[in-house]
Amino acid sequence: MSKLKVTIVSLIILVFVVAGCSLKNHFSQNDEEKWNNQPTISANKSARKKKSVHPDDEALQVVSTPEAIPVLINKNHTLPDGYRPTDLVYPDIPFTFEKKTEKRKLREKAADAIENLFSGAKKDGVDLLGVSAYRSHEAQTVLFNYYVSLDGYEAARTYSAIPGTSEHETGLAIDVTGGDGKCAAEDCFAGTPEAEWLEKHSAEYGFIIRYPNGKDDVTGYKYEPWHLRYVGKSIAKQIMNSGITLEEYLKATPVNN
Repeated sequence: MSKLKVTIVSLIILVFVVAGCSLKNHFSQNDEEKWNNQPTISANKSARKKKSVHPDDEALQVVSTPEAIPVLINKNHTLPDGYRPTDLVYPDIPFTFEKKTEKRKLREKAADAIENLFSGAKKDGVDLLGVSAYRSHEAQTVLFNYYVSLDGYEAARTYSAIPGTSEHETGLAIDVTGGDGKCAAEDCFAGTPEAEWLEKHSAEYGFIIRYPNGKDDVTGYKYEPWHLRYVGKSIAKQIMNSGITLEEYLKATPVNN
């Protein structure tokens, strides 16, 4: 009987050990899945209403016409919940990467304009590459959360947009760089022949340098010579010829950092 009891006890222990290991693995997989999905969960609009990314979010103004070409999106103005452009297409331009991903897309008018801009630059002996165009709300959340994890919320806000306030989410903005692919979305792009060409000619195709040099107290962001925003030829020429920003053109309140 004593041997039988020992055997039974051993079997019971073995069952619990196996079950425990399976349970442990199950929780580990769930934890990993939750971690991997965290950005998507944070991006969910109903979740954001319950728990704001930051208290400042409550002061954001939701734009009423997100589809308007000159729509103002900045640290004070956000896109409506669930907004996604309906006319996104792939412009026929080269990018710094080969894969045909969503971040190649632009809204149709902006896509046509960027094709013409690249063609015009080519005729002037200037080679350009796309770096990043459309960015979904979920993708912007992943990116912003990543920067927050590196530098903290306040520092991240100086160079990255909180979800809903990124121009890339409009499908009207694109980051570009030179044909060699160097200095992509980096400060070293400033002063290059490509940057100088864009400063001089982008308005001819309906684009502006959205974050001009010395205007960070108006736009909320430092100089980004690589960030082009489509607003249409007429508005673009008025902005670029006057040396102002989209905020100033629309007579909007400067961003208070």
